[in-house]
Amino acid sequence: MSENKEDTLASFQNITGIDDVGEAFSHLEAADWNLMEALSRVMPHEDAPLASTVQQQPEPPATHPVESTNGFRPPGYEEMPGTSNAAAGFFHSIHNQNQNQSQNSHQPQLQQRFPTSQLLAQLTSSINLDPASSQNNNQNVIAFNIHFNQQLYQIRLPSEATVEQLKRKIFDETSVPVCRQAIRGWPPSKASDAQQLGTRICNLDLAPENELILVDLTDDGFMDTEQDEVTQRVDKTFTIDIQFESDSPLTLSLSGRTKMRELKMNVYDIKSIPVRHQEWTGWPNGCDNETTLAQSGIELSHRFAVRSTAHLAQNNTTQHNNAFEVVNVDSESSADEFEDATDFNNAEYIFTDSPPAQPLNRHLIPNNTDDETSGSTQFVENYKSRYGDPHPEFFVGSLEAARQLACLRPAKERKLLAIYLHHGKSILINVFCDQLMKHESIIQTFKEKFVLYGWDMTYESNKDMFLSSLTACISSNASLTARNIKLDKLPAIMLVGKSRQLGSNCEVLSVIHGNIGLDDLLTRLIETCEMFEEQLQVEIRQEDERAARDQVKAEQDMAYQETLQADMAKDAAKRQKEASQLAERKRLESERAEEDARRESIRLVAQQSLPQEPSEQDAGTSKIRVRKPTGDFLERRFFTSNNLQDLLNFVTANGFLIEEYKLIRSWPRRDLTAIESSQTLETLKLYPQETVILEER
Repeated sequence: MSENKEDTLASFQNITGIDDVGEAFSHLEAADWNLMEALSRVMPHEDAPLASTVQQQPEPPATHPVESTNGFRPPGYEEMPGTSNAAAGFFHSIHNQNQNQSQNSHQPQLQQRFPTSQLLAQLTSSINLDPASSQNNNQNVIAFNIHFNQQLYQIRLPSEATVEQLKRKIFDETSVPVCRQAIRGWPPSKASDAQQLGTRICNLDLAPENELILVDLTDDGFMDTEQDEVTQRVDKTFTIDIQFESDSPLTLSLSGRTKMRELKMNVYDIKSIPVRHQEWTGWPNGCDNETTLAQSGIELSHRFAVRSTAHLAQNNTTQHNNAFEVVNVDSESSADEFEDATDFNNAEYIFTDSPPAQPLNRHLIPNNTDDETSGSTQFVENYKSRYGDPHPEFFVGSLEAARQLACLRPAKERKLLAIYLHHGKSILINVFCDQLMKHESIIQTFKEKFVLYGWDMTYESNKDMFLSSLTACISSNASLTARNIKLDKLPAIMLVGKSRQLGSNCEVLSVIHGNIGLDDLLTRLIETCEMFEEQLQVEIRQEDERAARDQVKAEQDMAYQETLQADMAKDAAKRQKEASQLAERKRLESERAEEDARRESIRLVAQQSLPQEPSEQDAGTSKIRVRKPTGDFLERRFFTSNNLQDLLNFVTANGFLIEEYKLIRSWPRRDLTAIESSQTLETLKLYPQETVILEER
């Protein structure tokens, strides 16, 4: 066994014909890099008939082999995939030995057995284990893995074969006519050349092993343009399996827009292998550091192998004994990470493009920020500056304000609260922010359905502040959920909604981790929205019913108030009328009292003014009778010398004011109140007796 793992790996692949580096790594790791033990794991067991694998194949003639009708060598020529010329010669010698033994033995040739231990010993002794010398053995053979109808067809051709010969070989395997074959997966720079049947496959910049997709054209047909394929693959998610030489494998789910330099930088962040020391196998030719996964021509699920060349950096040597051509892509690493990579710039597996500088500051919120509002403001400003347009609209303010805006609203206006958790040390940040968060559908969904709040958890101080706020605003479970999200799952999006069962409290409905594709992210957002809106329907219906009841009640209250106001107005008018009548009565009574007092006063004055009434025996007297309006009489005696005023005072003293009544003499009829009141009764001939009539004026 070679002292170097690279030599052991090359020898193992050379002997077994296993071109998949990851598979070869797994066998060697299981055998603790013991070549003999690893070979025994994949070679036949002791009771496996070795002769049966070779005795049926006729020995090819010494001259050049006759080509078949498709332009290929006969099936018996190098039919053992992956074996070197030395191994093939060894099997040929075993075949001759078995034939000689069969001639000298009565036992059938099929009964020959060859112990595995002897086979391995002769194989390892007869094959040169030097990877450098064995590399040229297979350099003229190119392997193709043809994917068609969910099946894999393996084809090996000389490098001088043409595209037409490849298609004829595909026809032999799949029965798809050449005229209906459309092949995808060529290197982007050679896609147009691959459409020409006469192009030699050695001129297409192919790797020793290539993944191609066969499409059976319909009768209507279509053009197999690589640009259309790239356009369709841009938004798809690529599953990248990376096998490391002495470390655990890694699986990444990346968007088709991911560039090769970003993939290299992700490996650097996870495995701490500097970009200048990363040696990749499995990339098609023609790729550079700006080539995206969609443009590279790899499958949606692809496997790479990566090893560190740090131990070779001083000697500037690179091993080229892997099954694929080695491609090393510069990435967005910092200047310090590339400062000692001068010797590698001349190596043919490293691209010459100078890498752009990676920002030294990965955080979006400075350490020990004062409060949530200032931290949120700095987050939004730095996010826009770092990732540019387009970008989602983040809420600026405290988490509590964002929660109130999203959750504490009527059911018809309520939204979900999406909390974007950022971490500058996560390897998924660039892909997630540069690809997924810039997609128009994602931006529009956040705008219509969510209130988006962002926070950077790179610094522990800011993380603790946010988790405390999350506990206060949402719940302790939400804080615990955010705390338990691992770095390799960040960035993450927590979707928070107000639960009808919890009253005014909120709960975490879903957590979306950053290792997700565009389609899956959009699907998760829409599914959560639909689930949330379905829960809101009950609350919306209840709010509508409550609003209808409130409206009926309001209308009833309004009608009652109108009736009450009318009644109150009537009562007020009635009270006002009664008060007015009362006041009028009081006024009349007051006036009447005043009038009575005045009349009484006049009567008393008149009564006091009356002269003494003479007796019947006195001479010169006159007896005056006054007939009242009621028909009865007033009677009094006066001296004839008394004047008319005395008679009027007599009438007034009995309650008949002269201003209201007239005193009429019956014959001749004469109004006594209209003549001079100072005349005596004698002068007026009102004696010895007279009857006068009292009439109202």
